[in-house]
Amino acid sequence: MLADGEQEADFQRFLRRVDDIANLVQGLNSTDPAVKEKAFAETEKRLHDQETGEEEETKTIVNRTVINTQASDVANAEAVNADGFLAILEKDAKERAKRRKRNEHLANALKEKGNNAFRKGDYVTAIQRYTEGLEKLKDKQELYTNRAQAYLKMHEYEKAIGDCEWALKCNEKCIKAYFLMGKAHLALKHYSESRQCYEKILQTDPQKESLFQDCMNEVNLEEKRVKDEERAMKEVESGKLAALSIKELLQKLDRPDQNILYYTGGIRLLTGAVRDCTDQTLFRTNNGFSILKDNETVRRGFCAERKNTAEVDLSVSLLFLWQAVCAGNEENQRFLLTHPDVNAQLPKLLSSGVSEIEKETLALISLYSENENGRRLLVRHQDLTKWLQILMTFVNSTDARASSAMNILSDLTEEERFRIQCRVTLSTGVLPLFTQLLTSAKWVNQAALARCIGIMGNLCADVVIRTQMAECKECWQACLKLVDERFDVSTPKYHECLFAVLGLMMNLLLESNVIIQYVAVDVSGRCMSLLGDKDGRIVTRAIGVLSRILPASSSAVEEVVKGGVVKKMVKFLKAGGEMTSNYAIKTLSVCTRSSRQAQEDLVKSDKRFRVLLKLLDSENEMIVGNAAFCLGQCLVIPGAATSLLNSNVVMILLKHAGGDATRTSVQENAAIALGKLCVAEPRHIVQLRKLNGLAILNSSMKYVHSV
Repeated sequence: MLADGEQEADFQRFLRRVDDIANLVQGLNSTDPAVKEKAFAETEKRLHDQETGEEEETKTIVNRTVINTQASDVANAEAVNADGFLAILEKDAKERAKRRKRNEHLANALKEKGNNAFRKGDYVTAIQRYTEGLEKLKDKQELYTNRAQAYLKMHEYEKAIGDCEWALKCNEKCIKAYFLMGKAHLALKHYSESRQCYEKILQTDPQKESLFQDCMNEVNLEEKRVKDEERAMKEVESGKLAALSIKELLQKLDRPDQNILYYTGGIRLLTGAVRDCTDQTLFRTNNGFSILKDNETVRRGFCAERKNTAEVDLSVSLLFLWQAVCAGNEENQRFLLTHPDVNAQLPKLLSSGVSEIEKETLALISLYSENENGRRLLVRHQDLTKWLQILMTFVNSTDARASSAMNILSDLTEEERFRIQCRVTLSTGVLPLFTQLLTSAKWVNQAALARCIGIMGNLCADVVIRTQMAECKECWQACLKLVDERFDVSTPKYHECLFAVLGLMMNLLLESNVIIQYVAVDVSGRCMSLLGDKDGRIVTRAIGVLSRILPASSSAVEEVVKGGVVKKMVKFLKAGGEMTSNYAIKTLSVCTRSSRQAQEDLVKSDKRFRVLLKLLDSENEMIVGNAAFCLGQCLVIPGAATSLLNSNVVMILLKHAGGDATRTSVQENAAIALGKLCVAEPRHIVQLRKLNGLAILNSSMKYVHSV
């Protein structure tokens, strides 16, 4: 028997439960899909809780209420009705699960039909199918975003925004919804709202930085375009002479069936009239870019394969005009590059063979390549697979075209998509031309060639390009030929070519293949001959190539050791310079690893190991690790360890062996050298004991026995 207070509390809890059920029923009957779905979810949760015993307490309370003789008959009846209702809901939930599965299948089928219609450009049908799908399944996110995309195509931007909002109710992290909503707001000139949508993309997924930047850039450009056009319109309305003259000149150029000289003269006058951003905008808003499309005489002259003198003048005039209207104006740049005739003609103009046309085409392209947005336009709207090959040919030019072409190439190599496109024709078109240029270094524009070699070296950052080049035997032979010609060509510009080709070889030596093994002796021999060059930059790079080529060939190591490489490297190490020291000690470590002669030469050249001990104090871990390795290799030479008795070598090696260097090879190489030192000369153990370093020595012995 329950106390009156407890009984009343139980009863009140029961009534609240009945009220909750009533609210669920009301929610299930709601016309609002969101409310209805929330009620469904709550109902299923209650059924699940009841099955798992989570409502044990509630059930007990109801039972107590039923057996309590003081409870009302109405309460008993409501309890029975409530339990019966839950049973009905359970049955209904199972039926709804089956119905949802069936509807999901139908919704997916309708989505595919909508997608097919969208791909065909039938956006009205696509919208109908997506709508039918949503009638089957109102919480399917993809149907909302797909319909929003179709609404965008139909310029129904408010509807697109509405669908994106529904998609986000289904999934608040839907990036596509934020993207499409941003597009719709941009079309409505809601710039702030558009930016907020794109910021949500980055907040949701920080990996979408590139997409975010592209979208924000689009908003900025569109906002600027609108402001420019409003300003230009005000100038026209105010009757400013400059604004009116551009409009009048364009109208005169629109006259059909005039002589080609008439159009050439008019284009030059128009070019002179374009002086600022407002003039550029007026040119665009008055259909200035339609000159090619609407004027058959102009279009025929510009697109002619073999141009006569008048057609050359016309083409050059057009190129001047486009430079004037596109300089610093990204919207005009986009307009021009999306023009079909211009898009198709640019590569042809670059290789036309007419120096004036090529020069102005390069100048026009430079407007794009020198800024990030322009490069993206080029990559997006141009097939650049042959541009590397086309622009490289200008190395043969002796005028400004060579420099302009190299500037463009240098800019384009910053774009990953350009590097990917370069892969296509590298083996068939680019490498044969490049090797020809290398072997013709005496006769080409050497300043441009040096830059071209550097550009090819930068392209080697792409592993596919680097692999193809490293496997090209002809490329290696051409590099060697250029090195050999230093005896015949001693100009400063040629030295830049030599410097660049050594850098290229260093990049190619990041790969390992049979071709590199084949050329290793020749390459290392050429580098040895460069070690006496007066240009310190060339000497440093020659040592760098040695440090990377020698591991590929024991024969190459044998040859350079015979040529006195150890003595030369010790000389460079004494002179200092971190980069040179890094390459030199790496070269010594390669040689001493496999050559007894190199070990003996190092002991003779570096008396009492003063150079190596100095290197062991370097802050550069690569230098320290290789210096410890060389020291360890040389300790097999009789008397080497004894010569170190009065030095602080034990303390230095112990510090590195027990240190916390980022590279584990530093600790290992120091431990190995320490162990070998004590094995070769036991008197070093006395110093080791004083420094409490026996534990480190014991741990180092496993390295000693493994080498």
